Amino acid sequence: MSSEATRQAPMMPLSQLVDRYRALAGKFGLPVPLAAFQLGPVETERLFSSYDEDYHISRFFHFSEGVGEKFSINGIPATNISLDPEIETIL
Repeated sequence: MSSEATRQAPMMPLSQLVDRYRALAGKFGLPVPLAAFQLGPVETERLFSSYDEDYHISRFFHFSEGVGEKFSINGIPATNISLDPEIETIL
């Protein structure tokens, strides 16, 4: 793997991210604060931006901005994420 690919590789596997989301949300489709994933600001932005850049994954991610800690996901402010249940088809 090149150093470029290593730098851009997500630090948390998608299946683990989905498991964490489900534990926090209780079910798919509900918004969860990005801060609830308990990563540092840089790690949060890097992880979610990385997945957001992949079309096959990002179509199941829905970022929103509301009350709470704001993060920049590929340059767009976001505080929450919700996931579609269909994300399980790519795990």
